[in-house]
Amino acid sequence: MSRIGRTPVVVPDKAKIAISGSHINVTGPKGTIEWDIPANITVNLDGGHVVVARPSDDKKYRALHGLTRALIANMVEGVTTGFKRQLKIIGVGYRAELKGKIMMFYLGYSHPIVFRPPEGIKLELEPKENLITVSGVDKGLVGATAAKIRSLKKPEPYKGKGIRYVEEHVQIKAGKTAG
Repeated sequence: MSRIGRTPVVVPDKAKIAISGSHINVTGPKGTIEWDIPANITVNLDGGHVVVARPSDDKKYRALHGLTRALIANMVEGVTTGFKRQLKIIGVGYRAELKGKIMMFYLGYSHPIVFRPPEGIKLELEPKENLITVSGVDKGLVGATAAKIRSLKKPEPYKGKGIRYVEEHVQIKAGKTAG
């Protein structure tokens, strides 16, 4: 059996889980997440633990077993503590402004880029350090939103200018030499 799949998910007191058929609803202090459980995968609430089981050892069900358990664990963590990714804007004249929920990026193009975050995502900006924080309860949506912001101006390899994750290291290439 899958080591990840057979490990029960511990549900803290702050989170409430409701399972109805093949639908799971997780509610906590940060928000609510709903998800449809894959067919033939069973999810049971056993006291303060969620246990995931599969019908057979077919490759398809082995893959879905661990995936389902991991997604439920991420849902529980998201509604209790939340997820966040931080990005840094590096470059002379590169900056961002937050106007309500909409973020405006000035990244050396002839026009500003308007970015509207999806529902459930909160953007924060520290303008002095050009630091953007993307936070929310859905781990996948937080990561996808951060990747979308990074794709507006990826870090280039010669000067390192662009938008990068705070923990990302960009390898700087050597430029041309005078010959």
